[in-house]
Amino acid sequence: MNNTKDSDLVQYIILHTQLPEKGIHNTIKLLNQDSTVPFISRYRKEATGGLDEVQIGSIVQFKEQYEALEKRKKAIIKAVEEQGLLTLELKAKFEAATDLTLLEDLYLPFKKSKKTKAEVARKQGLEPLAKIIMAQRSDNLMFTASKYLSSEIKNEDEALEGARHIIAEWINERTDIRNQIRNQLERYALITTKVVSSMKKEEKAQKYRDYFDWSEPLDRCPSHRLLAILRAESEKFIRVKIDLDDERLLERIKNRIIKSKNNCAEQIELAITDAYKRLLFPSLSNELLKKAKEKADDEAIAVFSKNLRQLLLGAPLGEKRILAIDPGFRTGCKVVCLDEQGNLLHNETIYPHAPQNDTSGAIKKLSSLANAYRIEAIAIGNGTASRETERLVKKVAFKNPIEVFVVSEAGASIYSASKIAREEFPNYDVTVRGAVSIGRRLADPLAELVKIDPKSIGVGQYQHDVDQSKLKKSLDMVVESCVNSIGVNINTASVSLLSYVSGIGQKLAENIVSHKKEHGAFNSRQEILNVPRLGGKAFEQGAGFLRIKDAKNPLDDSAVHPESYSVVEEMASDKKKGVTELIGNKTLLQEIDLKNYCSETIGLPTLKDILSELEKPGLDRRDKAKIFTFDQNIKSISDVREGQLLPGIVNNITNFGCFVDIGIKESGLIHVSNLADTFVKDVNAHVNLHQQVIVKVLSVDIPRKRIQLKLHK
Repeated sequence: MNNTKDSDLVQYIILHTQLPEKGIHNTIKLLNQDSTVPFISRYRKEATGGLDEVQIGSIVQFKEQYEALEKRKKAIIKAVEEQGLLTLELKAKFEAATDLTLLEDLYLPFKKSKKTKAEVARKQGLEPLAKIIMAQRSDNLMFTASKYLSSEIKNEDEALEGARHIIAEWINERTDIRNQIRNQLERYALITTKVVSSMKKEEKAQKYRDYFDWSEPLDRCPSHRLLAILRAESEKFIRVKIDLDDERLLERIKNRIIKSKNNCAEQIELAITDAYKRLLFPSLSNELLKKAKEKADDEAIAVFSKNLRQLLLGAPLGEKRILAIDPGFRTGCKVVCLDEQGNLLHNETIYPHAPQNDTSGAIKKLSSLANAYRIEAIAIGNGTASRETERLVKKVAFKNPIEVFVVSEAGASIYSASKIAREEFPNYDVTVRGAVSIGRRLADPLAELVKIDPKSIGVGQYQHDVDQSKLKKSLDMVVESCVNSIGVNINTASVSLLSYVSGIGQKLAENIVSHKKEHGAFNSRQEILNVPRLGGKAFEQGAGFLRIKDAKNPLDDSAVHPESYSVVEEMASDKKKGVTELIGNKTLLQEIDLKNYCSETIGLPTLKDILSELEKPGLDRRDKAKIFTFDQNIKSISDVREGQLLPGIVNNITNFGCFVDIGIKESGLIHVSNLADTFVKDVNAHVNLHQQVIVKVLSVDIPRKRIQLKLHK
């Protein structure tokens, strides 16, 4: 990239982010050197001025946007040049365009289709007549039009009609008029819906009945409602259109163009109306709806991403021996026993519920398994028969204290049928794999959930309706961010987990696991360089996020990057201590004057991070898993009463509120208006996914299976 283009890119990003120029410039330089966002934000703070992951992510987003704009400019300039119509002035206009909308407007006159009404009229020789009309100087237009009759143009009215088609196209191509209509649409457009009469009584259509006859300003339509409306339209239950006060807008356009009161003015007025109704409004209203959909997508994806982050960073129980149960009625409850590393030790099925009702046999079996495998915790999936299984487990008189947890099953069935699960457990069926996943996600949600397509975890709304490539990109970034923020034990991590480590990816992750199987556990970070095809760049990007437990060098189990080991060794030497003696010694660390260790390559931001890490090396910032108990008197929606205070767990968050599991099949909704006594801008500012809460029941609609709740402070 040349200096001019580099400067243009930096200015473009400043315009959209207001971030400091130096930070943007250096971030772009690092990105162009194939550095990852986690690496830049964690280990290159001096270069970026301390920009965080979100800010660097914004730079990435607008860098890609700018590059797409530049690519489109080149394609357009080439296309116009090939038509022999490119002038220096026109090229300058194309190059000066700051967004795709303006660029496409400028290109519109050159995107000729041979089948348009205007092009047909041109071929019939009517363009000179159109120019005469637009000049608005002819008083005897019928006489003028008679000069353009031919075998194709039978009379003056046909000639004038053809000329109007050309004028309509000219009007359609005017950027000032297009922008005027855009402005009016953005401010005053209504989105209206009507039910398709033949679908009105369809059972599947009833969930959309609020939109059978609906109208509201598009700019006030919340993202979740717009996505619901568009889904109903795609399922052909309703028709959607954009409405606007046409007459007022048409009058403004006429005043902009018509400067006379003769016959020409009448023809131009007809052409304006035609241009508006046939070309401008359909095109620009679709453009507006598309932008509204993109905005709704972005908001839905943002909610989904926040939820996913909270889920991935959920509280781990840690390395415990776990008995996991995937509950069920007719098919029984699949039981697996796992060791501290999540390895499968045993599996079988118990049948405590209807129709078998072998309660006593199930209790005896759970007791014997807990003793035989020295079980420390039990994980129960929260799906079908979960509450009944939880009550059964709590009847078991275990010899040793055992904690019992109800665990979200979301995505477990997806994992159990996946290629990853088949490779992990080739000799077991999907029920065993699903139960293993439930147990492992109690031990470490992040390590297990990375094996599942984030879209299948089911946190958020309308994930199938939003832009899928944008959704995948956003969710992958969340997973990458979470994995690197926690760090990964290279000797126990799966390929799935390793693939999200900065600079590693799928292929190198597979190579790491293969190398580990062949040569045994890694004893130092330096040994990572022995992995096939893992070169210096990948090591630079990933080493700080990979942990080696019980390594000879204690820094190998910390977030201190190997490139900074010498600084830590210098600090220790100055204190006449070994590195091991420095770690965790808060008093000693507080005595270190960081200014003494600043250099051209390392500054105070990195040194402060190093000191913080030395205080608590490898600290897992996640909370620890906590036991939760639902109200045992609530077994179905018929037991729920208005005014009750109930314990619950937040199991989904949307823009309009959050859903709470109160221990029955139906989750209750806390509408955004019931989260606080003041205005709530961001639901996530008041509740977190999997947060344990107390809720007050506001209403119960048993026929519609809806429960309205209020967050109880």
